[in-house]
Amino acid sequence: MKKLMILSTGGTIACTQTEDGLIPTLSADDILGYAANAKKRWRLETRTIFNLDSSNIQPEEWRDIAREVYACLPLYDGIVVLHGTDTMAYTASMLSFMLKNVDKPVVITGSQLPIGHPHTDAKLNLRHALLTAASGLAGVFVVFDHKILLGCRVAKVRTTSQNAFESINRPPVGVVRAGNIHLLAPPERPKGAPELDDAIEPGVFLLKLIPGTRPEVFDDIARLGYRGVVIEGFGLGGLHCLRRNLLEGIQKLLDAEVAVLLTTQCRYEPSDPTVYETGRLALELGILQAYDMTSECAVTKLMWVLAHAKKPADVKRMMLTNFCGEISLPRADQHALAQ
Repeated sequence: MKKLMILSTGGTIACTQTEDGLIPTLSADDILGYAANAKKRWRLETRTIFNLDSSNIQPEEWRDIAREVYACLPLYDGIVVLHGTDTMAYTASMLSFMLKNVDKPVVITGSQLPIGHPHTDAKLNLRHALLTAASGLAGVFVVFDHKILLGCRVAKVRTTSQNAFESINRPPVGVVRAGNIHLLAPPERPKGAPELDDAIEPGVFLLKLIPGTRPEVFDDIARLGYRGVVIEGFGLGGLHCLRRNLLEGIQKLLDAEVAVLLTTQCRYEPSDPTVYETGRLALELGILQAYDMTSECAVTKLMWVLAHAKKPADVKRMMLTNFCGEISLPRADQHALAQ
């Protein structure tokens, strides 16, 4: 019988209705009480790390979660983390970097409706998360609405529907049907020993461009002390340089050794600034490409990288390194990186 740990951080799955709206009040043990049959199938233990709406989960909480998971790894066959859906993709991505070479399933799940709601999806998601945690897979995953998704490739794409999450630019790891896991694209097993690496630099800003964004916005970002900026450009990674020349503001950031990463506002398919002139001009300045990473992953990876790389060349090398399946590089760029 597999031994599993359930760690709770709050979120909708733990919410009850109050005069002030939904508030997470249930402990991990309270939530497990709604899944009595699970106790017959697995040896289950629970721990409540904290009870927060996931909108309040920030870099400090990511570190707390990572440390709790890492402490559990030698003692359990798998770990389930209960989490709110709104920032689940950020947490899943960050844990993918903080928990290096995870050799067991670390499964994040939650729900769109509280576990006590008559139409809740929480019981199904919890059951599938426990099944995945006992599967022997290695890595950080999000399990939601029958799907097993690689943690660093997840995005929340719907606000209320139960199929809230999708795997971006990568097939799902698997699906759960009739109580069985059907693997579609499992990740490679790690080659090294598990390691906790929770050093991060939270000073990263995400900027979504709109037509007419003024370059002075970059002055304010630098003034506030950010060490990295992820820019969501247009289409393949375009940005305007006519009248309001954003390249001038970006140049100031790069001169101050602020790392600038360019991605796309489009959810699917990679950015490629080399196609159009505006993107090429940005690359010539020294801006970095995100390729097919999600914005959530680009932000969290840059936070993690900036805590380890002190020189711009090291930042570039690490951002283009595939640590956990988060990025796919064209062959030419793979070759250049290897040089």
